[in-house]
Amino acid sequence: MTTKTLYLLCSAAPPVFDVAHVVEDAQTRGWDVCLGLTPTAAHWVSESLDGLAALTGHPVRWQYKFPGEADVWPVADALLFAPATFNTINAWALGLTDRFAVGVAAEALGKNTPTVAMPCTNAALAAHPQFDISLATLRGAGVELLYGDNGFVPGPAGPDVPSHFPWPAALDSVDRITATRL
Repeated sequence: MTTKTLYLLCSAAPPVFDVAHVVEDAQTRGWDVCLGLTPTAAHWVSESLDGLAALTGHPVRWQYKFPGEADVWPVADALLFAPATFNTINAWALGLTDRFAVGVAAEALGKNTPTVAMPCTNAALAAHPQFDISLATLRGAGVELLYGDNGFVPGPAGPDVPSHFPWPAALDSVDRITATRL
């Protein structure tokens, strides 16, 4: 069986605390998972980084490597960016790649890597006019966005934890968009 590699990229939103379960679910689906985090997400799960690296078999990354260093991850067959915060979605759409995870996601578009993203934000931030522009930009670049009726539905501003983050739907989408390519 050919190994297929999934880059799982996560922003700092409460669903990131479920990432170990998501990795395990992806692995049962046949994915070799490489985990990348925004710096704040890495800080949030800092006590679990060694365990997550052991689980994936790859270093967990949140910083760019130095020029000339070998890449420690295999080439991606697909990319899933979830949870993707308001800031991450806007930075990605604008091509602002100062954060490792956003840079990897931006490059994936140019490499035609099948890409799925599930935003995770509240309704107040989602009402900002740039957010809709950013979603449209990413859709136009070929990203399958799981947002609204077909994915994450934002709740009101204030609560720190969304009532439900549909991780299985995200992995189902990755499986679906790669089924004919792998």
